Amino acid sequence: MKENLKLYFVCGTADCPQNNLLSVVEEALKGGITLFQFREKGSNALIKEDKKKMAQQLQTLCHRYHVPFIIDDDIDLVEAIDADGLHIGQGDIAVKEARKRLPHKIIGLSVSTMAEYQQSAIELVDYIGVGPFQATQSKADAKPAIGNRITKAIREINPDLPIVAIGGINQSVISSIIEAKADGVAIISAISKSPDVYQTTKRLRQTLDLALTN
Repeated sequence: MKENLKLYFVCGTADCPQNNLLSVVEEALKGGITLFQFREKGSNALIKEDKKKMAQQLQTLCHRYHVPFIIDDDIDLVEAIDADGLHIGQGDIAVKEARKRLPHKIIGLSVSTMAEYQQSAIELVDYIGVGPFQATQSKADAKPAIGNRITKAIREINPDLPIVAIGGINQSVISSIIEAKADGVAIISAISKSPDVYQTTKRLRQTLDLALTN
């Protein structure tokens, strides 16, 4: 799981300025992302059959590049298309219920505070997403930025838990995140809004590879 978290791309139709989600994801896959999460949020988000069709297309694309396909906060869709996993926040379906329904799938959980970590069924998830690292415009209800503080605190008491940092992350902060013992970074805007998704992703991957080997 830790290897999959290295460069985790999170994206939905609203995150792509030119409404070109499929092409953005394919360029990111070519550039070296290691995990993809379909996070379809916002006032114009796809719903029902349109969302399902997009999810199926994205899943086919990810599997072509041997990258796991995760869906955000929609366990019914995970089951419907047999996706590789589910990511949930603190206010979504309970971890225990998600694990009961998805016994063999990847389950990720968002954590922003030590209290959330301590109150969650961490033993039932495959990884946690810690953030927001910096202020982010990709999530309307984002919590205050926490930097590396929570990652460091969790790592001290749980050295083996796969952790990915998320929220306002760009190339300049990757080294500090890896130094804090996160296993990777989750990125939205730095990739989805790049004028050259492939080159940006490739540079991010190279930076991560270097930071993880030092």
